[in-house]
Amino acid sequence: MATTACAHPNIALIKYWGKSARPGNYPAAPSLSITLDALLTTTEVRNCEEADRIFFDDVEVPDAKVLACLADLRDVYAIPYLEVHTSNNFPTAAGLASSASGFAALIAAINAHCDLGLDPHAQSDRARRASGSAARSVFGGFVALDGPNWVARQVLDAEAWPLKTVIAVTTSEKKSVASSEGMQLSEATSPYYSAWVTSTATDFKSALAMVEARDFDALAALAEFSCLKMHGLMLSTNPGLLYWNPATIACLHAIRELRQQGIPVFFTVDAGPQVKAVCLPEAENDVQSTLQSIAGVERVLTTGLGQGARIVVP
Repeated sequence: MATTACAHPNIALIKYWGKSARPGNYPAAPSLSITLDALLTTTEVRNCEEADRIFFDDVEVPDAKVLACLADLRDVYAIPYLEVHTSNNFPTAAGLASSASGFAALIAAINAHCDLGLDPHAQSDRARRASGSAARSVFGGFVALDGPNWVARQVLDAEAWPLKTVIAVTTSEKKSVASSEGMQLSEATSPYYSAWVTSTATDFKSALAMVEARDFDALAALAEFSCLKMHGLMLSTNPGLLYWNPATIACLHAIRELRQQGIPVFFTVDAGPQVKAVCLPEAENDVQSTLQSIAGVERVLTTGLGQGARIVVP
């Protein structure tokens, strides 16, 4: 018998970039994110007789991170060999947080399939060990990840402040430098890394208060500041991490112009070239039509806030 789970990617409004020195894949600084409902990872697991087998879109891939995640679980739990099938309805490894939704769905599926009895917070802990942002995709709505335990928690559910996100996909190609590798390079080579970690902790506390107060304008300014600081850190890495393309930059200028015109929207960009425009529901159509008109934008995806990882019942 097979067990299927699904999870949604999340985008960080207060960014996470960098690891703690302690074992267990702990972030160096806290983060605050929103979970997206229209983007979806679906993962099926079933017992396998001889060895683990990993399939992405029905193509077998000996994925080292998935195999490491299974090995980590087996240090504590009796888990048989598994056959894992995963698919996304959005571009993979292209700056849309596919690893976050992927590992959140994988942990949820294994938890149910092998009857591990993990509650959502324990699942978040396990997901973080595989991918730092995956800890947040275990939960829906607005999600915080901070110390001392570095287990994600929901700040607001999806219905409490139903923001919209319009995503400008500027390429479906995989990024040249994976996030985990990029974080290591930034810590090792950027002169700004320590200031980034310190300032992000301050930004996180401010953002929590803004979300609780539903203060869109204040959150917009702080989220853009956090995004640009992170990419400034990336640019100051040696060699520099340049994830943007011309369409990315054009989208950022267009979103700022919209806000200057009174339209409630702000941008954020993760480690990739895709631009996420977060807006109030009444601004969705204006933002969508603006981003669609920009040269180099391949397609536009519109999404609300989504649920956390869950089992799919046949």
